[in-house]
Amino acid sequence: MSPSAPSTALIIGASRGLGLALAEEYLKRGWRVVATVRGHDQTPLHALAARSEGRLEIETVDIVDPDQVTALRQRLGPRSFDLLFVNAGVANGPGETISKTSTNEFVRVMVTNTLGPMRMIEAFESLVPASGTIGVMSSGLGSVADNENGGWEVYRASKAGLNTLMRSFAARHADDPRALVIMSPGWVRTDMGGANAALGIEDSIPRVVDTISSYSGKAGLRYLDYLGRTVRW
Repeated sequence: MSPSAPSTALIIGASRGLGLALAEEYLKRGWRVVATVRGHDQTPLHALAARSEGRLEIETVDIVDPDQVTALRQRLGPRSFDLLFVNAGVANGPGETISKTSTNEFVRVMVTNTLGPMRMIEAFESLVPASGTIGVMSSGLGSVADNENGGWEVYRASKAGLNTLMRSFAARHADDPRALVIMSPGWVRTDMGGANAALGIEDSIPRVVDTISSYSGKAGLRYLDYLGRTVRW
């Protein structure tokens, strides 16, 4: 009997931080990975690819550019992925209230964190088979119910919007057998999370992957933290 083919993941937004760590973790677990960067500069993902013995491929896409999204979809053609996971995102200042946020900054955050990820889901979900998983990296700050302290107003709104659009996607695909996962990775020490965050990448990402894996083959949408606990909407 020939060995089964390795599982495959398409990770959008993996040049650094959580996305890079996701790509590395799936490689450690024997997966083949296609991961994306936004530009043509060398990144830590390129160094990881050089060590991957051909199991990591790098593609380029800016999720806010519809033409680039279409071009990537055409390049990937009929390929199939067991996991489609969209990680790309940006933040603005945590104390920047909505009254102080410029229109341009509001649009930048909302398009990158809300529209862009859903544009990728809509464009690439057909590459994920019935047994596969579709996920997005959200945040505990996207929980409306848990917003008791304020702060991060525009970022919170962008992630709450992403959560809502994923729920709409699930409603439109009510009979879809695939697992749909909204992930909150915890407050992690990255360029975005800052040096004072409670978790290291090594504390969060392996558990994020464990959580995603635990729902493989289980239909329906779930909003979960890195420990697999349900996050309130």
